[in-house]
Formats: sequence, C-alpha cells, structure tokens
Amino acid sequence: MNTQSTPRIASIQASSLPMIFIVLWSSGYIGGAIGILYAEPFTMTFLRFALAGLIMLAFALATRTPMPSGLGQLGHMAVVGFFMQALQFGGLYAGMKAGVPAGQSALIVGLMPVVVGLLAGPLLGERVGWRQWIGLALGLLGVVFVLAEKVGVGMAALGGYAYTLAALFGITAGTLYQKKFCGGFDLRTTGFVQMTIGAVVMLIAAWTTESMVIDWTPAFIASVVWLAVMNSIGALMLLYLMIRRGEATKVASLFFLIPPVTQIMASAMLGEIPTPLAMVGFGLASLGVWLANRPMPKATAATAPKVVDPAAEPEAAARPVA
Repeated sequence: MNTQSTPRIASIQASSLPMIFIVLWSSGYIGGAIGILYAEPFTMTFLRFALAGLIMLAFALATRTPMPSGLGQLGHMAVVGFFMQALQFGGLYAGMKAGVPAGQSALIVGLMPVVVGLLAGPLLGERVGWRQWIGLALGLLGVVFVLAEKVGVGMAALGGYAYTLAALFGITAGTLYQKKFCGGFDLRTTGFVQMTIGAVVMLIAAWTTESMVIDWTPAFIASVVWLAVMNSIGALMLLYLMIRRGEATKVASLFFLIPPVTQIMASAMLGEIPTPLAMVGFGLASLGVWLANRPMPKATAATAPKVVDPAAEPEAAARPVA
C-alpha cells in the first residue's frame, strides 16, 4: 500500500465516525419505542444491558483484554456506567413509556451539549471559543422551536418529562466523567463493566417497581438485540472513541444532529410527521453543529505573537513587553 495514502484513509475513517455514530445512536430511540410496547422500560433496559454485557465479556476474553488494574479504575468505570447507561437509558425509556414521543425525547436529551459546554471549562479546563458558543446557542434555539409546537398538544405526564430530564443529566455527567477520568482505559473492559453496572441497576429497579412481564414477540426480540449490539456496543464505543480523540464540547455538539435524524426515522417507522416549524428547528440545530465543529482560524504571521530569542537579542529580551 502507498504510504502516502495511509493518512488519507485514516482521515476518511475518522470523518465517517460521527455520521455512523449519529445513525446508530438515533436508532436507539426507535428501538426503545418499539421495545416498550412489549415490556416495561426497566425490564427491557435490563435485558438490553445484560445481553450487551455478555457480548462484551466474550469479546474481552477472546481478545485477552487486561482487566482493570485496581479498584480505582473499576470505580471510575462503574460511575460512568451508572450515569451513561442506567440513569440515561432507564430515564429515557421510562419517560417514553409515560408518553414522551421518541422525537421529543431526542430533543430533550439533545440539550446535553449546552450543559457540557457550560461545564467543560471549569471541570475539564477546555477552552470554548466563540464559534462553539454561537453553535450551542443555535442548537438550543432549534430545540426550542421543535418543542414549542408540542406545548399543550398531547403533553405527557410531568413524571415522564422528569424521567427524560434525568436521562439528560445522566448522559451529561457520564460524558464529563468519562473524559476526565477514563480517557486511557481499554474500551472493551470499560464496556463490559458499564453494561454490568447498568444491568444490575436496571434489574433492581425492575424488580422493585415493575411486574417484569414480557411479551416475547419477534419485534421485541429484534429491538432488544438491536439496542444491545448496535446501540449499547457500537454507538457507545464510537462515542467513547470520539471523546478520547477530541474535545468534549465538540463531540457533544454532534448530539444536535440526533433529533432531526431521529425524527426522520420516527416519521418512517412510528408515524411522527414533523411540522414546518419543526423543520426550521432541525435546520437551526444542524447549523449549530456545523458552526460548533468548525476549527478556529490559525494565527497568521502578521497576527501571531513574536517570540524573541534571548541569545540572539539579549537587549530586546531584557526589555519589558508593553
């Protein structure tokens, strides 16, 4: 293979990761909406995490993946598993079961970049430029446009939205914690531990609050398998990989594209047809993503600060800078 083509191939692969992630992640809302027709939300989510955990364990053992080196690493993985898995998806599907539509759920959870943008600076020490802030603002405005038409029309119970807000908190906390404490961990081990934590938490929640009765239809089985393999494993591994490679704010801004993609899927599979106002909101959100992910212009020779060589210009180096 031509060695000059290797960086180009790597660049193409890296640029394709966000789109693959968006499609896989958006499909989780549709799969969940189908799954909760045949089982209660915590029960379905437990089965999803249990299946995903078993697959990740088999993969880790087959590839001889090293286990966590100590309780500290294991604890960090468990914390992310609680927030990113149990709290996010348990809250998301409980809210959908209470009546929050799939597209609207995606919009609420799509507020995550705004919260990450506000917290990435003080918690992670990341610099958020003006383009990121404007992009985040446009994305938030787009979400407001789409939600505005829902107000007063088929509103779900207040508890359903409380569950969805809990999902928003879970993915926000999990994203920030993953970036700060779990950046160097093996993704296979991390995935197994997080799925196990999610399964245990969801089993406790289902055992104590639900009947755990399941209608084992082909549609339910297919939705659980899809959620476990493509969403819990595929989409989340891509998310962690992108968090490891890029800044948390830019990675989080991809979530503004998930509502329109989810809405397209929901229109085709669930009969949720967007209105013109919603289409405007989706356009604003997409514009926000584009702007937030544009690189900041590099300093030119005219604008870059001059670096003085003390050895070459001792007198200039000694002079204070005005």
